[in-house]
This record gives sequence, structure tokens and C-alpha cells, in this order.
Amino acid sequence: MSTTAETTTTYKIAVIGAGGKMGMRVSNNLVRTDHTVWYVETSPAGQQRTLDAGRELSDAATAVADADIVVLAVPDLALGPVTADLVPQMKAGAIVLTLDPAAAYAGLLTTRDDVVQAVAHPCHPSVFLERTTKEEWADTFGGIAAPQDAIAAVESDDPAHREIVEATVRAIYAPVIDVHFVTVKQLAQLEPTLVETVACMIGSLLNEALDEAIHTMGVPEAAARSILYGHTQVALANGLRGDNPFSDACLIAMDYGRESIIKDDWKKIFRDDELDKNLARMLHLDRIQR
Repeated sequence: MSTTAETTTTYKIAVIGAGGKMGMRVSNNLVRTDHTVWYVETSPAGQQRTLDAGRELSDAATAVADADIVVLAVPDLALGPVTADLVPQMKAGAIVLTLDPAAAYAGLLTTRDDVVQAVAHPCHPSVFLERTTKEEWADTFGGIAAPQDAIAAVESDDPAHREIVEATVRAIYAPVIDVHFVTVKQLAQLEPTLVETVACMIGSLLNEALDEAIHTMGVPEAAARSILYGHTQVALANGLRGDNPFSDACLIAMDYGRESIIKDDWKKIFRDDELDKNLARMLHLDRIQR
């Protein structure tokens, strides 16, 4: 398993929102590379975090003017005004990289014909990752010790743009195993639909079920957690990889659960119109207008 980038070429990278949650994560990784990096932060608290980390702050105009790629580590709701301000100041041929597809797919970003739009999102370390160290086990989010894949979309056919994006993605989400390239729409179908609307919702549902078993049914907490954690691994291994067949009795119980919990038309969430509804809610819009 290799997590080393295929190129040693260095680039000029500007990080906007460098003192925020995601900004600190990507900056912590970029500072360990040979890339030239400018760290931009406007909030006083974020500026202090950046300075406390030993990094020098730059003003946005200076940072984006000469950057090969501008990483926007800011909340989705801020991407519209941030791109409206910064994209006109970027050099021709540069790349603007957002870290979530919602605003890009919804058409909320300011664009230029001579500035490439890209999106990249971490996959987070797989539940099936073969971890070998305590640090890897502790890093459930990724970007510190546990290797992960990443998904990227680049709205350009130029291989050079793709190379810059991949090098940046491998740096900000390090350690990275593979970078998978898709379209912006496909990335939006993965995040939020597949992983947030489905997977994260199921994770929250599991916690609600655990709470019900403990606090309503009176099952001792240690017993409930032990059986749920172990069976969750079995459910994922059997359901996603087919490691072992579910027992006949388990299949009957699973059918009862599906009938009781899941709506018959649940797969509609993958339709384009439903994706737009989901994104509109996430972005606090009445509707998506492209």
C-alpha cells in the first residue's frame, strides 16, 4: 500500500480559511511539504490559531495573485461571497479548489473561463483498513496517521491541471492511498447522498437504537454497546464484502427491520431533483437555480 505522490513537483498554494477546523487540518499537512504555501484567515480566533501553530499569515490579495491553486477551506455558505471576491483576483490558468461539492454543483460559485474549478473530498479511513499502529487506530477521521482515499473532480481536460489537483489532494489529506476522479455531479451524488444521507444517517440511527435499548428497555449499557459494536462490524463485513452469509433467522429479522423502518421509495434520493432538494436544504436555499 503506497501513499507517496507520484510527482515531486512543487506548487504555490493559498489556503483560505487556514485557521478554521478544516483549514487547520489541511495546513498542518501542507506545512510538512515543499510546496510554497500562503495561509489566509480573517477571523481573530482563526488568526490566533494559525499564529499559535507557528505559521505566518498572508493577506488574501497577495496569496491568490500568484497561487497555482487556491484551497477554499471555508464553510459552504461562505463559498459564494468568498469566490466572488477572490476568483477575479486569481491569475489565468490557476485552480480554485473547494473541499465539498454542494456549492459547486448548486452553481453558487463565481467562475472565470480562465480559472479552473475543482472539488476534492476525503473518503476518511475505511472501516476495513488494515491498521497497524495506535496512531492509525486513533485517527478515525483521516489526515493524521491512517491512510485514506480521496475523491476529486476537475473541470478541465488538461492533464497538468489534474496533476496539480492530485498533488494538492495528496498533500492536504495525507496520507492518501488513491485519488479517484469523478465529475462534480458524481461527487455530489456520493457526498451528500451516499455517505451523509444514507451512511451517516444510519450511524445516527444506530446510536438512537442503542439509547432506546439502554434507557427505555433497561439493558445494561456495557452489554448493549458490546453486542452492537461487534454486530455492526459483522453487518458491514457481511453486507458490504460478503465475508460470511447472514443466518436464515437474521435474514427474517432484517426483512422485518426493512419493512418497519425503510420506505419503499427510498431510492428516490438518488434522483437529480431529490439531490437538488437535499442541497437546497443544506445550503439554506429555497431551491437550486443554475
